[in-house]
Amino acid sequence: MTVRVVVVDDDHLMRAGLGELLTADPAIEVVGEAAGGREALAEVRRLGPDVVLMDVQMPDGDGIEATRRLAAEAPEARVLVLTTFERDDYLFEALRAGASGFLLKRARPEELIAAVHTVAAGEALLSPSVTRRVVDQALAQPRPRPGDARVEDLTPREREVLGLVARGLSNREIAAELVVETSTVRTHVKRILMKLGLRDRIQVVIFAYETGLAAPR
Repeated sequence: MTVRVVVVDDDHLMRAGLGELLTADPAIEVVGEAAGGREALAEVRRLGPDVVLMDVQMPDGDGIEATRRLAAEAPEARVLVLTTFERDDYLFEALRAGASGFLLKRARPEELIAAVHTVAAGEALLSPSVTRRVVDQALAQPRPRPGDARVEDLTPREREVLGLVARGLSNREIAAELVVETSTVRTHVKRILMKLGLRDRIQVVIFAYETGLAAPR
């Protein structure tokens, strides 16, 4: 299945370069581009892409606000934030806004292509190092949520899986930890997302630390 992508960046040369790089993979099709957040919203509504490659700082509507609106208006389009800035506030706000991944522009071409396929498949691009920074930001928030009634719907095993996801473990690593099949872990994760009304693993991490279900090790 071809992954349909819209590239959003205010730099024309950057958009052209990203488009050329992505289309080197025959399983990726760049269907559109935009130079700012407002234009990106219009293009996503018109084209219905699978993935939106989103810059952060743009003069015509910033990428974080555009991501927030896309998460509400077009949740089927997964947002992969691509930026030159390695700042925790950008990272945390982008993920809170609904982004499915965060990648620096200095990433290698094969990393970008793999990231597009990862978020298109419904997974979140979340490495343990990024998890640690998200956790630090979540714990630093002035008004953490003291628990959540939705947790009562989780089974003991689902709570256990949620805690391991919050540590940044992949499905395969969780399966090894619990001595179960990877497919079983995938089923648990899907049920956790459904019961908690969350979009992906990134939101699970934020939820776990803000509600006190997980604590720093």
